[in-house]
Amino acid sequence: MKSLKKSTTNKKIMGVCGGLGEYLNLDPTIVRLLAVLLGLCSCGTAVIIYIVAGIIMPEA
Repeated sequence: MKSLKKSTTNKKIMGVCGGLGEYLNLDPTIVRLLAVLLGLCSCGTAVIIYIVAGIIMPEA
């Protein structure tokens, strides 16, 4: 069973997008691009969610 964890090998800032990409079997670059687009469209709400996820998610 897979669990959602921050990536330690594929991380740029906190490893959230890398971990999410590994969990969803997607390229982490696509997840990062979607996160940036979501951050721009949501007026910063996605950035707050990213920071909270980086604090809550365990390390791999």
